[in-house]
Amino acid sequence: MGPPGSGKTTVGRALAGLLGRGFRDTDADVEETAGKAVSDIFVDEGEPRFRDLERDAVTTALALHDGVLALGGGAPMDPRTQEALEAYARAGGAVVFLDVTLAVAAPRVGLNQARPLLLGNPRARWQALMQERRPMYERLATLHVVSDDRPPQQVAQEIADALTKENS
Repeated sequence: MGPPGSGKTTVGRALAGLLGRGFRDTDADVEETAGKAVSDIFVDEGEPRFRDLERDAVTTALALHDGVLALGGGAPMDPRTQEALEAYARAGGAVVFLDVTLAVAAPRVGLNQARPLLLGNPRARWQALMQERRPMYERLATLHVVSDDRPPQQVAQEIADALTKENS
């Protein structure tokens, strides 16, 4: 989990490869269920509908997927998702907070792409989202990794090493 531009999908795929596990992205699950892009769900049905679909995708994936899971940046803000992540961590699962600064995130996401929550002034919106979300990311995380200025493979290796160390 982490903000836009932290590398959740890219690092997640690399981590899955290192661990020999499958990879799943809950935004992709939501799009498959809805039959449309996340940005279209926001426009056509609104954020509350998207958050309902997202919560269902996360809780289903946590229960059924035995691999690396990338969550949408806002997923951890839902109380039921928080409960599911806490239960997952209590059962021994790793919940990784991929952290990134705005200076690094901005070029990664372009801050002008079809990201519904970054419309308007994307830099200010990103900062406001992080101010709101950071305490929850930090509370739920069992591992905090900064992805600034590092290749995804290096970040994935740091996570894999930490997970190996935890399990030994």
